[in-house]
Order: sequence, then structure tokens, then C-alpha cells
Amino acid sequence: METSPREGRQIVLQKRTFVQGRPAGYSVAGVGMPVLFLHGWAVAHHTYRDVIASIASHGCRVIAPALPGFGGTHDLPRGEFSIAGYARWVADLVRALEIDEPAVVVGHSFGGGVAIRLAHDHPKLVRSLVLVNSIGGSSWRRGSSVRSIAERPLWDWGLHFPGDVWPVRQATRVVPVVVQDFLPNLVRNPRAIARVGNLARRADLRAELEDLHHNGLPITILWGSRDGIIPRESFEAMCVAAGVDGTIVDGSHSWLLAHPNQFGEVITNDVHAAKIARDLEMEAPASKRKPTKRIDSLGP
Repeated sequence: METSPREGRQIVLQKRTFVQGRPAGYSVAGVGMPVLFLHGWAVAHHTYRDVIASIASHGCRVIAPALPGFGGTHDLPRGEFSIAGYARWVADLVRALEIDEPAVVVGHSFGGGVAIRLAHDHPKLVRSLVLVNSIGGSSWRRGSSVRSIAERPLWDWGLHFPGDVWPVRQATRVVPVVVQDFLPNLVRNPRAIARVGNLARRADLRAELEDLHHNGLPITILWGSRDGIIPRESFEAMCVAAGVDGTIVDGSHSWLLAHPNQFGEVITNDVHAAKIARDLEMEAPASKRKPTKRIDSLGP
């Protein structure tokens, strides 16, 4: 199945495969350098169809899986249910699809946390990281003190959630694309939504980001100025751990869904830098190839 193509728009195909012996769905679009896109909590790859097409328009092959528990992809086994377990699943997906070179990995929200662990635990699979309103900073301000985000009451998350689709103009863009994945996931696997939400809420990946920084992995961290789901304190903590200047855009937690073309423009430099590094590696004799040099993220 494929999307209705617009003029100049990349066709997004929906496919199925098996990962770890269980069925999995994924979207794919474009040709060229591999880009792995990991979706956010409670939705799946269908929600990001326009985002996938926007990235692919830069001359990339974008692979966007439905993570376990969502979009018809089978749950992780109980013993594997962790951020690290999700990262292992993604690594096995890469091998199942025979992606034979490191990918630029883009992760939104929960998918950003999985992307961090993938890069940390399976470094040979990742060329660079782009984290968009990602979990993992584990910081939240209550009054004058900064606390672990795991201490944030669930009612406070719920209080800020409606603001994620405000103003109305943005809501008309975001709600229809989110609903097409969220409602089927809610009906098919409500337990996964609750379990993954709790996993995301408690995720602290600052140590992993520090390791990636020391290893010289190019990292870009983006955050929406009106995000009520991921607090600014969490975004800033991730930037400190990764040793980068984060990029703040005008938008909420799901700004890339409301403005997929803008998102494609924001990550243009990241894609271009990764292509240059890739071309240099492919041109160099195997005996003289060196690790990719660090590239700082965009400024705010």
C-alpha cells in the first residue's frame, strides 16, 4: 500500500517483515543514504507519513518501523521490556532488512530514547543521531527545584497534554494523523500504551549521551518551545550530557507532525553532513578509513 503522491513528494510504502521471529510493520520511502526513523509513544509509523516523505526528499532511504506493541508489531517478551530491549529489537530489524551501512537515526519522543540506546549499545549501526523532543533528560522543575521527571505526577502530564495540539490551526493538522494510529493501538493493545508510557516517564539516558559524546558521535537535539510533555529542563539536561547546543523551534511536542516540511528543512544540515562523511568513507581505501569526525548540532 502506498500514499497518494503529491507533486514532487516521495511515495511512502507500507511493508511487513519478521524481527526476532515475530511480525513487524514498517514504512519505507526514497533511495540513498539510510535514515532510520523511530516514532513516539502510543502511535506508529503511519502517523509520520509526511515526515518520512519530507526526509526522503533529501535523497535518503527512510525506514520507519512500528516499534513493538504498536502498529501491529508484536510486543517484546516480558524479559526484554526495557529501553535496551527496544534498542536490541531495532538492531535486529536493521539486520533483517539487510541495511549494510550505518544509518542516520532520528527519534521522536519515546523513539528518541530508543535511538540513544541503539547508538550506545550498537554503535556500528549508527552514523549520527537526531533527537526530537526526546525522552531521556529526566529533569523537571517543580517550584524552584529541579527534580527527576519520574517524580512528576501523572495528573500534571495530563494537564499539559492538551496543549500539545494547540493552537486550533495546528490541532487540525496533528489530531487526524495521530488518531489513525492512536485509536487502533488503544483498541488493540491498551496495555502496551500504559507500559511504554511508564517506561518513557522513568527513562534517564544522560550517562549514555555522555558516552556517545566522548566517542565523538554527531548528535543534534531539537525541542519545541511549547512542549508540555518534555520539559525544558529535560531538554537542557540532555544537551549538557551530549555536549551540544540544542536547537529550539517554535512548536509543541508534535511540531514535526504539524510542519513536516519545516522539519525536513531543520535537519537539512544534519543530512548533508552525514552524506559528506559517508561519501568520504566510501571513497577512502579501506585501510585508511577513519571514524567520522564530530559535527556540532545547530545552535538555538
